[in-house]
Amino acid sequence: MNKMQLFFIFWLAGLAACTPIPENVTRVKECAPIYPDYTDITIPYNIAPLNFMIEGAEGLQVTAYGDTDSLRISGKDKARFPIGKWKKLLLQQKGKSVQVRVTALMKGKWLEYPSFQWQVAAEAIDGYLSYRLIEPGYEVWNNLQLCERSLEDFSEKVIADNKLTGGNCMNCHTYGKQSGRLSMFHLRGKNGGTILNRDGKLRKLSLKNDSMISAAVYGDFHPSGRYAVFSSNIIIPAFHAQGSKRLEVYDTESDLAIADFEQNRMILSPLTRDKKVLETFPTFSADGKHIYYCSAPQTTLPDSICQLRYSLCRIGFDQENGSWGKQADTLWNAREQQGSVCFPKASPDGKYLLFTIADYGTFPIWHRETDLYILNLSTETIHECSAANSDRSDTYHSWSSNSHWFVFASKRGDGQYGKPYFAYIDKEGKIYKPFVLPQQDPAHYFHTFKSYNIPELSKSPLPFDAVDIKEIYLNSPAEPFK
Repeated sequence: MNKMQLFFIFWLAGLAACTPIPENVTRVKECAPIYPDYTDITIPYNIAPLNFMIEGAEGLQVTAYGDTDSLRISGKDKARFPIGKWKKLLLQQKGKSVQVRVTALMKGKWLEYPSFQWQVAAEAIDGYLSYRLIEPGYEVWNNLQLCERSLEDFSEKVIADNKLTGGNCMNCHTYGKQSGRLSMFHLRGKNGGTILNRDGKLRKLSLKNDSMISAAVYGDFHPSGRYAVFSSNIIIPAFHAQGSKRLEVYDTESDLAIADFEQNRMILSPLTRDKKVLETFPTFSADGKHIYYCSAPQTTLPDSICQLRYSLCRIGFDQENGSWGKQADTLWNAREQQGSVCFPKASPDGKYLLFTIADYGTFPIWHRETDLYILNLSTETIHECSAANSDRSDTYHSWSSNSHWFVFASKRGDGQYGKPYFAYIDKEGKIYKPFVLPQQDPAHYFHTFKSYNIPELSKSPLPFDAVDIKEIYLNSPAEPFK
């Protein structure tokens, strides 16, 4: 036995000696006060360990029970599961449940809390998540990154860093068909453009022609990958005078346009270029035959910001000749419903359209009343996603490729910092209680002063990193579009 092995054995022995052993345990009726709240949730079998903590605990013992196996860990105030044993247990319980028992030493007394369970879904979640890490004040760009996180462990990769690109703003990252082989994001600034990734080959594009009011802003890929639909917006940020509100962002002008990546052209429609109407947040249907978007009549801004309400609309698209449809239909009328739709996203299986509704406006992240709603496209019925919603903003969502999971940004808790939450939807369309992105250190969200902005799921990793983005930013001209 070498010195390193001896050291490791003595280290484990010392650790065990410092970990209190439960004795004279008292059972209590109240739920275990764990953070994050991972009690009674549905989880994918390929998720990273759901490490949690109990503030103020002097000792902690957690046991996770499967049908034939169990996993027991001890610590002071944090439960950190070994990833190998965690994966083995979840795989064994795929389609079943894991019972979790927590015993904690609180103020010198051992307390055993009622067990809770993790229902382990038979459907996996896509293995990667990208997001923009940003201060929640919107106006601060001194340290802004786009990152990719593995959901099966805790590894994270920086895919773009504005410290390497002149300190400029970067918009969030979007995938085509939930795949790292096709993606894009907007890189602003002097040498900026839309960065298009196709199998690791990067292009920098100038997605604007003389008929557009601005370069491309919010966008989504067509299922073919040849096209993407975008809004073109003149965006104004403004601060609220009243204490219950913080920041408002609105458009003074906005239209829609389709980019053809093969012919380097922008395709416009007179139906989405009416100066008396604002259009934004376009997205393709799962089959690519329709474009969903948000539409509102112009009003006096900012004076009448509370009267600015967006309806949910749909227009056709012909992939063969790259042409817009001849008629726009309203699926949810903002004037009748007295609300405002944002950020529609179609499920990959074509069954659902997920979107958010706020009282007014088009910048839902600071509207605490913003909630998720889901449209069943076959029955045309709309329901609130009550199991997923909170008393804070819940929005900026994306689907997993199997349509059984979605991720969204929620400001629940502190009301300031957006964090990624995952929710399961079963084959009947029932949505279950969401859970926050697990971290290796369960206290991570207490000391990370960044919002996770517009999380997007992908089933494969991205083939580029921040150094590649720096290279194309500095040395490649943006390809013009006509």
